[in-house]
Amino acid sequence: MMPKAAGIFSFILCFFFLGSSSEALMREHVYEKILPNGLKVLLLENHKAPVVTFQIWYRVGSRNEEWGKTGLSHMLEHMMFKGTERVPPEEFSRIIQENGGNDNAFTGTDNTAYFENISAEHLRIPVELESDRMEHLILRESDFKTERQVVMEERRLRTDDDPKACLLEQLEATAFQIQPYHWPTIGWMEDISRFTLEDLKAYHRAYYNPANAFLVIVGDFRKKEIMPVIEKAFASVPKGKAPDQNKDQEQPQQGERRILVKKEAQLPFLVMGYHVPNLQATDSYALEVLSSILSNGKSSRLYRSLILEKELALAADTDYSLVSRDPGLFYVTVEPLPGKDTGDVEKALNHEIELLQKEPVGKHELEKAKNQLEASFIYGQDSLFYQAMLLAQYEIVSDWRTIDDYIPSIRKVTAEDVMQAAKKYLVADNRTVGILIPLPVAKGRPSQSSPAGKDRAIR
Repeated sequence: MMPKAAGIFSFILCFFFLGSSSEALMREHVYEKILPNGLKVLLLENHKAPVVTFQIWYRVGSRNEEWGKTGLSHMLEHMMFKGTERVPPEEFSRIIQENGGNDNAFTGTDNTAYFENISAEHLRIPVELESDRMEHLILRESDFKTERQVVMEERRLRTDDDPKACLLEQLEATAFQIQPYHWPTIGWMEDISRFTLEDLKAYHRAYYNPANAFLVIVGDFRKKEIMPVIEKAFASVPKGKAPDQNKDQEQPQQGERRILVKKEAQLPFLVMGYHVPNLQATDSYALEVLSSILSNGKSSRLYRSLILEKELALAADTDYSLVSRDPGLFYVTVEPLPGKDTGDVEKALNHEIELLQKEPVGKHELEKAKNQLEASFIYGQDSLFYQAMLLAQYEIVSDWRTIDDYIPSIRKVTAEDVMQAAKKYLVADNRTVGILIPLPVAKGRPSQSSPAGKDRAIR
């Protein structure tokens, strides 16, 4: 149980930050403009510190790939740092660092994003660098061959040699049979080894253009000063064509699917993935609250039951994303204690889910979960980088303005909503179960382990 004082403190915080008189709506503060070439620009002034985050998001991720050519999005992300006629290979990052900033990129199922965090006085630098490589990227065969080996080694380290990551990859490949979430963001090793530079160039032409991208800038700037800089920098980039983003959707699952993965590991691992909708469905917010009830903190149901009371697990967690472009999975993961049987763990886990389906959540537990979500949502925006990420993630799924629906929608969730969501989605026929069976570790070789969860952002 949450200590009484902590519960009151959480309530006061949420009331103070989220009360109707003090709610700050994104749509009232974000400036949006679409340039003649189709590039959307989102600007959010925040003058609390003399820094900015500049982010450019392309509406392309592993969901846009094809059978036999998986991993192109991630590979292209790597190649975006190989230079233009004006900026030599690897010089991009050096310029940012010399001006006191940092930069990186990440690829996901639905997007590829590049960002620079830098002092406000140097904002022009990432604007000019990103416009240059959007239009003038040079893709060389020598760079491609070298970087492909880097990506293949990355896959070996992050997936092939990581038992949990391997299990999650196999679970998704089993759960999704039609949707392109079937394949991993980094791609299958066989595909990485055989796609060509021409494949990459064609992919770049199709997806890296202003009509399929948008900018997000958050921080200490004045939009009247920076908009002319942006317009001048990106004006010469040809518009291109926004590709069709509609993908075939998964059909309703007609029975539980189960997979076993045998890998060298010290402990077994259990994961369940239930098909669920994204934020475009009204009951998605009930799933968000349900996830918090199950695993948010040491007073959550899974922690109390599986870890404290029954002493079956070292860790238990859930993972649900509202902001996936297509309907995704509601993950439940458990790492059993040494010597504990995964069958007993699964039985205990199912019991907790059945309780949610049979008995309405108590008023205090429901309010605590909602307060935790609201507080996390508000406090997360103390970070300029996270504010920009939030805008971009919602823009990828639907429209950045729907951020303003989050808190009101969470507040509206009732105990009945939570129970109905559990009954509708967290059922055996709608899930895929994956179990890691540990094999003895070979002599002289350290066992592989990693935190539970999905690593979608890879570079």
